[in-house]
Amino acid sequence: MSTDIFGAYGGRYVPETLIPALDELEAGWREALADDAFHAELHQLATTYAGRPTPLTLAERFAPGKRIYLKREDLLHTGAHKLNNALGQAVLARRLGKRRIVAETGAGQHGVATATVCARFGYECVVYMGEEDMRRQKPNVERMGLLGAEVRAVDFGTKTLKEATSEAIRDWITNVETTHYLIGSCVGPAPYPELVAELQSVIGREAREQLLGSVGRLPEAVVACVGGGSNAIGIFHGFLEDADVRLIGVEAAGAASLGSGRPGVLHGARSSILADEDGQIADAHSISAGLDYPGVGPEHAYLRDIGRAEYVGATDEEALQAFGDLARTEGIIPALEPSHALARARELDAELILVGLSGRGDKDLAEVLAVQKRGQTP
Repeated sequence: MSTDIFGAYGGRYVPETLIPALDELEAGWREALADDAFHAELHQLATTYAGRPTPLTLAERFAPGKRIYLKREDLLHTGAHKLNNALGQAVLARRLGKRRIVAETGAGQHGVATATVCARFGYECVVYMGEEDMRRQKPNVERMGLLGAEVRAVDFGTKTLKEATSEAIRDWITNVETTHYLIGSCVGPAPYPELVAELQSVIGREAREQLLGSVGRLPEAVVACVGGGSNAIGIFHGFLEDADVRLIGVEAAGAASLGSGRPGVLHGARSSILADEDGQIADAHSISAGLDYPGVGPEHAYLRDIGRAEYVGATDEEALQAFGDLARTEGIIPALEPSHALARARELDAELILVGLSGRGDKDLAEVLAVQKRGQTP
C-alpha cells in the first residue's frame, strides 16, 4: 500500500498483482505532468474536439432573487464533464503503450466518453455496466455500441455502479499487461483520485476566470452534485484557496456516503463509505444512476473532515422538481445528477452562486417520464 494522500484517506488497497501497474501509471502520470507536449496535446483536443471552454449561463428565472450561474459541462462533446478525464487518460494510455481500455459506468456518460476516445484513438474498448443502469440509461448503451465499444452487463448484487466497478477491476487484474483501466471518477487506488481531479480541474479554473471576467467577483458558493465526485472536485479545485467561497457538495439522500457513511475501504482506497458495523458495504439508492454509489472520492472525505467543504443531501423528489423547473424556466434540460445540486442551490442564503451543470438530461428522459406517469412528480 502506498502512502495515503488525503489525510487519513486514499492509498492503495489492492492485490499485489496490480502494484506494478499502479507504479507504472504513477510514473507515467508524473512524466506527463512535467511534459509540455502532453499539456499541448490535451489542450488541442479539449478546444478542437471536446468543445472547451464551456460557457457560463445565468439562470435568470430559475431562482428569483438570486444570480445562479451554470457551468455548462452539458455542452461538452458527449454531453457531460466525463470527456475531460477520458481524453487525458487516453493520451496517457498511449504513452504507456496500452491499446486496450476497460471502464465502468453508471449513468453511462463515462462509458460514452470512454467509447468516444477509444474510437478517436483506435483502442479496443470494454465497458462494464450494471443491468439496472443499462435499463434506465438505454440511450447511452446504444451510443456506446455505435461507437464500437463492447458493453458487458453485470447481473449480480444491485446491478449498478458498485458491481460494474468491481467487474472492471477484475478484468484489469486479468489483463494488466495490455490494458489500462480508465476509471471514471476521483475514486480508486492512488494515483487515480489525484489524476482524475487534475484532469477535471479545468472546470473550476475556467469558471473562476469566467466569473471574474463577467461579474467582477467570486461567487459566494460553488455547488455540485457528488456521487464518486469527479465533477465536484473539478469545479471545487478552482476555488479551494478562496476561503470566503463556500464549497457545497450535494449527494443523493439514499447514497449519502459523506453525510451518513463511515471510514472504510472500497475499490482500492480508504474513504467515507456506506457500510454496516461489520464493514459490509450497504446498498445505495438514487433515481440518478450516476449518484447511485456507496462510496466517494477520498479527497471529498478529507475536505469534509477539515471543514473546507460541506456536504448535504437531496431526495429523488427534490431532484425531479429541480429537473422540471430548470427545463420550464430556462429551456435547459439537466441530467438528474446535477438536478440534485440545483435543488439545494436555490435554497442557499446567498445571492451569487455557481452550480456545476455536469451533464444534460437526454439520458434521463425515459426514467423521468416513467416516474411522471406513475404520478410521483409535482
